[in-house]
Amino acid sequence: MKLKESKLAQVLHDVPGIFSAYHFLWAWFGAFLHRTPSGKIFVIGITGTKGKTTTIELLNAILETAGKRTALLGSYRTKIAEESGKNTIGNSMPGRGYIQKFLARAVREGCTYAIVEATSQGVAAHRHRFINWNIGAITNLSPEHIEAHGSFENYRNAKLSFLKYVQRRGGTVFLNREDSSFPFFRDALPGDRTLSYGRNDAWMEQFLPKLNPMRSFQDGSAQKFLMSDFNESNVALAVAIAREIGIPGRAIADAITHFSGVPGRMEFVRAGELSAVIDYAHTPDSLEAAYRAAKPAPTPNYPDPRLLCILGSVGGTGDRRTSRDTWKRPEMGKIAAHYCDKIFLANEDPYEEDPEKILDEIMAGASSVPYPRPEIVKVSDRHQAILRAVAEMRDGDVVIGTGKGSEDWMHIAGGKKVPWNERREFEDALAGRKKENDPSRSSGNGS
Repeated sequence: MKLKESKLAQVLHDVPGIFSAYHFLWAWFGAFLHRTPSGKIFVIGITGTKGKTTTIELLNAILETAGKRTALLGSYRTKIAEESGKNTIGNSMPGRGYIQKFLARAVREGCTYAIVEATSQGVAAHRHRFINWNIGAITNLSPEHIEAHGSFENYRNAKLSFLKYVQRRGGTVFLNREDSSFPFFRDALPGDRTLSYGRNDAWMEQFLPKLNPMRSFQDGSAQKFLMSDFNESNVALAVAIAREIGIPGRAIADAITHFSGVPGRMEFVRAGELSAVIDYAHTPDSLEAAYRAAKPAPTPNYPDPRLLCILGSVGGTGDRRTSRDTWKRPEMGKIAAHYCDKIFLANEDPYEEDPEKILDEIMAGASSVPYPRPEIVKVSDRHQAILRAVAEMRDGDVVIGTGKGSEDWMHIAGGKKVPWNERREFEDALAGRKKENDPSRSSGNGS
């Protein structure tokens, strides 16, 4: 058993100051061992509840289009110059000196920019320290990791702590003035090194209308990047940072136009007139944003299209340090009942928790919504849930699966995990549906 998984580690975690000192020393040692590489590269940190991964990928695409050599560390992948691979660590802001080692490699490979996701739990473990952040930005803020932090205020203060640290190291901070948390952060971060951004920025109003063809996922273009409201906010932040560091407008527009999205983040799958969307949404706010973006609008050909939803929630691991936000399950059920025409409740990552209990808690929220409300069915096996949802689709419908995104595994009891690929599941289900409905098929070929 690893030390961090041991009973001793869990007991020491509750001793005031012990684990804080442990992580602080690791942060210092990592910087010392790798000779503070952040002083030799322009470092950008993106924090927030949702949109971090899409924003760092957008910003990376803009910088690469402008001819810059980049490094990127996020929940989806790790990239240094031309070398890129999926993040298999399971942590978008790893500890034990990992970030310092990453920055040192980026410097050796000649990268001039490094873009890093900054998480609240990473900040609580001091992983942002001893890094010379040039820019820090927050996408938005909504309740998440409440049980791990102890309260929403503690969660919010972790984000604030990161932004304050950026400024103490001489960096500039970007705040989303359209987010409800903007007044709190603006008042806590006064000064000329605090800038704001939003979807109504002059550049966005000038250029975004030219990119509107990317809005529709029903136009047959198979454009993966869905320009929904929340992705417009991500674009606004990436643009604001790019303009601040002097990237030309032509390079910014070209990068956004050709950006194909991030696997598992509003990822689009299409087969004939049937459409599916895959998204990592796992909080009430992100779920509502995903549903709003995916819900099909009536057209002359399809006057009554439906949104069919595959919904679950992550379970508890049995470790007090990684407590799950069980409060959000009924809230997500209510949101699904508001937007979806039919809900298929299915496992996401139950871990050590009873899967039926998780789904029952979601169903309780959905069932509390006044009539009329959608039909709700429990199909614990996610594979079967996807097959059933696709089998019930009509032309013009959209089915959306949330919670898994681009994850490679489904975590179940006993510390076990099974391979999982949400996109492939939908592709196979849609292909099978299309094959069954192919009019050219016959029972025999006459030979």
